[in-house]
Amino acid sequence: MTFPKNIHENYHAHIYFDQPSAGVAKQLRQQVIEQFSLPVGNFNEKLVGPHLMWSFSITFTSSDFEALIAWLENHRQSFSVLVHALTGDDLKDHTDFAYWLGTPVELNLSGL
Repeated sequence: MTFPKNIHENYHAHIYFDQPSAGVAKQLRQQVIEQFSLPVGNFNEKLVGPHLMWSFSITFTSSDFEALIAWLENHRQSFSVLVHALTGDDLKDHTDFAYWLGTPVELNLSGL
């Protein structure tokens, strides 16, 4: 597993959760909103896109990268976090330009 590298302009972080951990994930999402002035996506209690678990996303740039990744690593608890570039090539973004905090989660790449 490779720790995220800040080599692109724009990024997403996806925090994965399930029904038993949804309450704690909601609290984590609120903490992100309070700590950072970044767009935070919907709290998806359904499968969205290539994500095979419930999730919410954070959109950020290279200038936010160091602070956000360090914060997520310290506050994610046992949640898996996918960090990937936003280059316009969805398949590469979710494979070649993807990094994980915690245990990687399977993605459905067939639609990318």
